[in-house]
Amino acid sequence: MPDLTIAAAQATSIAGDIAANAEEHARFIGVAGDLGVQLLMFPELSLTGYEPAIARTRALATDDARLDPLRNLAVRFRMAVVAGAPMVAGQGRCRLAALAFLPDGSISTYSKQHLHPGEEAFFEPGAGGDLLRVSGETVALAICADATYPTHAASAAARGASIYAAGVLITDKGYAADAGLFGRYASEHGMACVMANYAAPTGGWVPAGKSAIWCAGGRRVVAAEGTEQALVVATRESGAWRGAVVKV
Repeated sequence: MPDLTIAAAQATSIAGDIAANAEEHARFIGVAGDLGVQLLMFPELSLTGYEPAIARTRALATDDARLDPLRNLAVRFRMAVVAGAPMVAGQGRCRLAALAFLPDGSISTYSKQHLHPGEEAFFEPGAGGDLLRVSGETVALAICADATYPTHAASAAARGASIYAAGVLITDKGYAADAGLFGRYASEHGMACVMANYAAPTGGWVPAGKSAIWCAGGRRVVAAEGTEQALVVATRESGAWRGAVVKV
């Protein structure tokens, strides 16, 4: 039997429609659950789309009822599900965050530490977040620009992370450089790396797709060919990794 199955959800989002996007997340989670996925990563701001200009009007708190279906599915499938959203930070402010719905029903929040130029007009820098424990692995989260800072990945490794998982929005222009960094982190730090990118345009940006997973040592296990809606799945069994792209 596999001892670990992890996946990137290469999904699409409707601008600002949290309820509809949560429904789409649930569809992906259902397919992932049938595949035995234990960690599922969605793109940056996946619950709203990458829409900084409306982020404050869509900012969520962890007790928002629209998140309950995702929490319930994480419990049902014994899966850690990480989705992106703007999060309430008090006094009308918000942070760019990743919400980890955990198998015990709790939610862990990670907030983006390194903002992309221009994002500071809509978000305040975050403080990161706790490491996650998933099926015996230690998972560090990142959101897009975080992963372009080698110190961020190095810090995750120093804290004991065995998996470095990032929700991103990467275009063709930046893809080669960013993908190269994930391969480097996997090689240098001995961490599996997960990169979940968008499948369709969002916020005026056209993503490259090509979500991918690297195993510790730096080998790319699996990647989407382009912008198909899909789960990019990597499974480790007896120390050997194999990958598959499953259309959703």
